[in-house]
Amino acid sequence: MNASHHHHYGLRGYIVITLSLAGIFFLLIYLNQAVLEDNGLLNLAWYAYATLFPAILIGLLGSTAWEYIRQNKAQQPLRPEAAQAEIRLSQSAPILSDLGDRLHRRYGMFWWYKVRILLLVGEPEQVEAIAPGLTTQHWLEGHRTLLLWGGSLHTEPDAAQLAALRRLRRFRPLNGIVWALTEQQSAQPVWMDKALRMLQKQAQQLHWQAPVYLWQVCHSLWSQAGRVTQAVGCFLPERCTPEMVETQLRQLIDPMRQQGMQQVLAENAHDFLYRLASTLEKTGIAHWRKVLTPWLAEYAQVVSLRGLMFSLPLAATPDAGPQSWLPDAAWQGVLADSRHRHGRRVGWRQKRNVYHGLMALALLWGAGSVLSFLTNRDQIAAVNAAVTDLQARPEASDAQLMAFKALRNELGRLQYRVEHGAPWYQRFGLSQNQPLLTAVLPYYTQMNNRLIRDKAAAILHQKLSALVNLPPGSPQRARRAKSAHDQLKAYLMMASPPRAEAAFLTRVLRENEPARAGIAPGVWLSAAPDLWAFYAENLPAHPEWRIQPDTALVSQARRILLEQMGRHNAEATLYQQMLRSVAPDYADLTLRQMTGDTEAERLFTTSRVVPGMFTRQAWEGQIQKAIDNAVASRKEAIDWVLSDNRQAVPAAVSPAALKARLTARYFTDFAGAWQDFLNSLRWNKARNLAGVTDQLTLMADGRQSPLIALMNTVAYQGQTGRQGPALSEVWVKSAKTLLNKTAVPVINQQAGDVNGPMDSTFGPLLALMGKNKASDVITADSNLNLQTFLTRVTQVRLKLQQINTSDDPSERAGRLAQTVFQGKSTDLTETQGYGNLLAAGLGDQWRGFGQTMFVQPLNQAWQGILKPAAASLNEQWQTAIVANWNTAFAGRYPFAGGQSDISLPMLGQFIRPDTGRIEQFLTRQLGGVLHKAGNRWVPDNVNGQGLQVNPRFLQAVNQLSQLSDVLFADGSQGLRFELRARAARDVVETDLTIDGQKLRYFNQMESWQRFRWPGETYKPGVMLTWTSVNAGARLFGDYPGTWGLIRWLARAKAEKWDESRYRLTFTMPDGLPVTWILRTEMGSGPLALLKLRGFTLPKEIFDTTPGNNPVISPVDDDDLTEDSCCND
Repeated sequence: MNASHHHHYGLRGYIVITLSLAGIFFLLIYLNQAVLEDNGLLNLAWYAYATLFPAILIGLLGSTAWEYIRQNKAQQPLRPEAAQAEIRLSQSAPILSDLGDRLHRRYGMFWWYKVRILLLVGEPEQVEAIAPGLTTQHWLEGHRTLLLWGGSLHTEPDAAQLAALRRLRRFRPLNGIVWALTEQQSAQPVWMDKALRMLQKQAQQLHWQAPVYLWQVCHSLWSQAGRVTQAVGCFLPERCTPEMVETQLRQLIDPMRQQGMQQVLAENAHDFLYRLASTLEKTGIAHWRKVLTPWLAEYAQVVSLRGLMFSLPLAATPDAGPQSWLPDAAWQGVLADSRHRHGRRVGWRQKRNVYHGLMALALLWGAGSVLSFLTNRDQIAAVNAAVTDLQARPEASDAQLMAFKALRNELGRLQYRVEHGAPWYQRFGLSQNQPLLTAVLPYYTQMNNRLIRDKAAAILHQKLSALVNLPPGSPQRARRAKSAHDQLKAYLMMASPPRAEAAFLTRVLRENEPARAGIAPGVWLSAAPDLWAFYAENLPAHPEWRIQPDTALVSQARRILLEQMGRHNAEATLYQQMLRSVAPDYADLTLRQMTGDTEAERLFTTSRVVPGMFTRQAWEGQIQKAIDNAVASRKEAIDWVLSDNRQAVPAAVSPAALKARLTARYFTDFAGAWQDFLNSLRWNKARNLAGVTDQLTLMADGRQSPLIALMNTVAYQGQTGRQGPALSEVWVKSAKTLLNKTAVPVINQQAGDVNGPMDSTFGPLLALMGKNKASDVITADSNLNLQTFLTRVTQVRLKLQQINTSDDPSERAGRLAQTVFQGKSTDLTETQGYGNLLAAGLGDQWRGFGQTMFVQPLNQAWQGILKPAAASLNEQWQTAIVANWNTAFAGRYPFAGGQSDISLPMLGQFIRPDTGRIEQFLTRQLGGVLHKAGNRWVPDNVNGQGLQVNPRFLQAVNQLSQLSDVLFADGSQGLRFELRARAARDVVETDLTIDGQKLRYFNQMESWQRFRWPGETYKPGVMLTWTSVNAGARLFGDYPGTWGLIRWLARAKAEKWDESRYRLTFTMPDGLPVTWILRTEMGSGPLALLKLRGFTLPKEIFDTTPGNNPVISPVDDDDLTEDSCCND
């Protein structure tokens, strides 16, 4: 083999050498930019660099790839696999080697486009049946079609033949594959599967998947020579299914049968089409559906089935030349379809694609370099045109302003590309953004100073001069103070660029120059804001743009503004900046951090945190220092506009006043943050009384109490800012502690005699801890402290433990609650009251914290014993009162309709004040949770917490209480009232008898008659008769019985006149109205009894329905029912 073309270095070596040279040349150009630029060669050097080295890389990669391909081609025959292929090789490969030249001579230069190449595969017998002579001559050609013999599908593909095919026509080696077989061969699944695998392997080696035409070679028992042949079969679409195959084949049957019948009529032996149609109809279609189902299911993506053809063995063409082919008519279908049907490429041709990729990359880089050159050239031309256009425009004109804006746009584009990178199409080594920016900036500076900066400075100078020239005491000074401060600040920013604030400066310039002489208003409004903004944004980076301020004017303006404004405008900003600078150094303080290792989540929770900046650590670590730094740099950092460090400032803006205000503001926010956090705490509800007991145990535990840990944290944080005692005092107290040898209390109650800035806020909490001795906080009761409260909580916890460990916790809890209901004091109620006092003593500012820590835990314990007691009292009420009530009054008037009346004395036994059954029950059994206010029963605010008194019960007993006041007003049962009949139209006489007491009205003679109910008669009742001018005496109604009065009043229309008089109107059967005036001694008198109609006594005192009753169960979790769990 010739080795003269071997490279001395490998590909990597050449690439490394080329890149090294590229780096060296890049450094040389970069380091000598100034020299090259002075000689006008800088751009040329960059262009040469960007063109030369990409060309070298392209040539290097191309030559290497070509050499690799050439050597690979030369060494192909020497490889072992090639030698083995030669052993297996049929004679087709050498025969195909000069086939391209033959086709070129026969069909011309573009023969590969004109000629169809079909590969015939199958057993030789079947291939010879459809292409006679092909298996022996290996290829046949005719009618722009090339038939190639591909061999049997039950042997490995001929690699040499496939390689020759790829060389013969690279872009599309085959137009199609014709697979000849018999029906018996297709009926063998194993035979078919192996053949399909060979087709798949052949496509992989060829890197091309051609459409496959399946050709069934049929047979006939007799000769059918002379029969007119035709293409018989069907073509299948992509993604074909067995159902589609069946449909296509069924569509063949009728046309074949008709044409076959014609051939049979012409010649009896020519029955091929007729027999084929019959075979397909009977078994053929089912056969091919069964055969093709696995193919279409498993191999459709790798072996594309295009058609299914049928024919008898075709006769050879006599006198045909060698390797010439005259296609039979049976081939017309395949030939026509293969012209329009194309295959698809298979696999990845690595070497060729790598070569193409490298060439494409090199071409892309070259094109990018050209594009970068063109775009940079256009950009340079655009900037140059903008500068030239600006210089050519007349002064103070619209055209000049718009040209200046165009230059500003170009400058802004260059700035953006320098800061954020050039566009992709300029990033091919030719970017000129930075040099162009440097070159054009002086033109902008010159024009900006003349058009924008100097004019704006003059206007601000004029405005400040107008302020200074105002007479002292002029109200205009006060009105213009705010705008003048902004104008002075903007003026000083222009004189001191590092202080410039772009947004502020832009706003002030826009407000002070809304129009400019010589410029159209629309042009100025559209262009000026953008020009001001660009100038203000770039001013800090260009100190050379500063103006020379009028120091006398500035001094006078400062003096006037200090007089008008005092200290102003920067303190809030400084305070927020101080907090923001400290915040990242201190993490937020969570509840878990405040309570340490205690199990706080069992007692109380919150989702809030205390910001880290509002902690004692932050105050002592950085806040104090930050305030001191702010005070030290007061004149510079707070309001540099109003002070030049030479003239005195008012006391309101002095550093001491600033320190006092910042400190006060910080501690106000400090206290507010802790208030929000502590007031957001929420007590966790326990599921049962055992859970409540566990919570109280943990709460009062001297070592593990989260409450004590939290209070110690609050006490520590609440003393932030206090001035500690002197060092000598600390030593004295330490010595006393060591000499006394006393035990240190859990709650540290020692505090120095100092005052703190947050004593007014944290004083109530510190008082609970015993740490307000030196503060000005006044407590109403010195005995109110956390230690006493926790001691009482321990007593309550012991009582609850006794209940939990008893044989019947519900019964014990009920008895305890019953004691409270009866108005007797217990440890629980006393501790509840103590907790309420503690919470109230903290004030409204700590209301949420006090309720959570000192009220809700004991309320929860109280609720835990309420449920059984409430149910027990309901049962007692039903047994002692409701049952007897229903026995005495059920179904009787006025509680129900009908003629039977209730017994008034029996009603008195129930509702009589003091001695009535209902009042005695309420006084004895519910004296602790209900008390009488006047004649109404109301729940107790303390002992009644957690109880839901049935509102119907309260309404009923209060209604009966009010009725008893009316019935027993004089001590005896009954009531007194007066009636007076009024004159009525066409009524001559009325006679009213109430329990034997009569009131007679005759012919407009009115008089008052006093009545007592019930009256003293053996025949109680009410009877009313009337006489009209048109008829004699008639009976209106007769109502016997004690409650006859109520039945009579029920028919009246009552109208209240005043506090003691009512008008009663009755409508007689003839439509005449008859009226009486009722005068009562108390309330509504007998009319009050009407409210008893339909009255029912509620069965329950307490509402124990789900959702209204307390959720704390007095039993253990294991004894909870499903309903109680749900209530939790």
